[in-house]
Amino acid sequence: MKKKLLLLFLLPALGFSQTKEDTQPKQAFNNKSRLFKDWSVSVGGGGAFMANADLTSFYDGDINWGWNGYVSLDKQISHTFGISLMYTRGETKQKAYLNDAAGVGHGYTKFDQIALLGDVNFSNIMRRVDNRSNFRWALHGYGGIGVMGYRTFLQDNAVLSKWPLYIKQKIDISSISYIGGIGLKYNISRLLDVELRTLYLISGDEEFDGGGWTRNATPGYNLINDSYTDNAWLVNLGISFKLGKHDDHLRWVDPLQRAYAKTADLEEQFKDFKVCEKGDMDNDGVCDDWDRQLDTPAGARVDGAGVALDVDLDGVIDLNDKCVTVPGPVNNNGCPIEQKIKEPLPSRELAIDEINKYFNGIEFELNKDVIREKSYSDLNKAADIIKTLGADKGFLVIGATDTRGSAVYNKKLSQSRADAVVKYLVNKGVPADVLTAEGRGKDDLKYTECDPATKCPEWKNEANRRVYFIAK
Repeated sequence: MKKKLLLLFLLPALGFSQTKEDTQPKQAFNNKSRLFKDWSVSVGGGGAFMANADLTSFYDGDINWGWNGYVSLDKQISHTFGISLMYTRGETKQKAYLNDAAGVGHGYTKFDQIALLGDVNFSNIMRRVDNRSNFRWALHGYGGIGVMGYRTFLQDNAVLSKWPLYIKQKIDISSISYIGGIGLKYNISRLLDVELRTLYLISGDEEFDGGGWTRNATPGYNLINDSYTDNAWLVNLGISFKLGKHDDHLRWVDPLQRAYAKTADLEEQFKDFKVCEKGDMDNDGVCDDWDRQLDTPAGARVDGAGVALDVDLDGVIDLNDKCVTVPGPVNNNGCPIEQKIKEPLPSRELAIDEINKYFNGIEFELNKDVIREKSYSDLNKAADIIKTLGADKGFLVIGATDTRGSAVYNKKLSQSRADAVVKYLVNKGVPADVLTAEGRGKDDLKYTECDPATKCPEWKNEANRRVYFIAK
């Protein structure tokens, strides 16, 4: 409770100190302003054992030792969670007894796995935030998914004595595997961590131990165990190289715990601090020791520095502002002055927009200037509107194409199509001297990014093939 009261009393002073221009340079909150390292590279290795399979590394009281090694790029997202991109390579050695004829089959599995691994820091989750002591041990939990390739070898005294069984699985989308486990990390220094880790690798394949391509395949090793997935157990000792210029890595700190520690230091530093020695002359709830506006009007709301609030920043404090959230001039009590309604567009411009609605979608015969009959009704409506505009005005009928074909051909085609539209409109009573046809080919694209046409979907190219109407 004492810490919270101390922070409450210090907030106005801290706010005032932040407003001074000549104190400390401001620092942007970006990637460079981080307080901790959050990247590392880890390498390690140890034993590998085929644990749950038809052929296993634990046979007749003996352990058939294999090996594994890994390298990973680690990113700490928060002090409790991180992710790693990990590559693992290893080899397991396994045995199994099939029958008297075959005897003891023995083989090995060489594997490679690429996995995305989640890392949960249980020690930071369970750590009390008011514990100021440093800690050097941390318990981690891991879980992830990846892809795996492997090569197996199997030989026995019977069927496989002369022709051993080889199986090869490439790394592809069908080779999905899973991995999980726990680890115990130790913080050696600001640059290095060491970890003892055990992981369980779930292959999802019954061929991982080399027992055969199918469950019932000769000579029958895949029937020894009822499991449909062969899994391996990895035990590693590894080391992490922490990257970055900062002293601490995010996996070894709790920012909230550090805030508590700094608050405790402030409490000790300011335990004899006297609050509000000068009183509060304007009764705004902010002591005059740090009040930047000593004559705040009665009833006005203020910020932490004692300045009357002006939410919409229009120069009228909220106490006197009739429109608190909308800026307005002082002479109108902080409310905006109503704007005059804009006059509608001139009828001539509206008519041109209306004409282009009917021009939109005019269809021609393929690679010709012959207008299809289905477009006649739209052109008739456009002709009626054009005749109302007056014979003293001049207009252009523009023809355009997409970027397919040569520039010369497109220019000629767009000109002839614009001529065809003008001819049709004149036949419907539009004065001939009012309209001028102009073919622009592919020099007048509606969607300029469609050059070449293959860069755009077909609807954009279709929109570029158009005839439209403008004033001269």
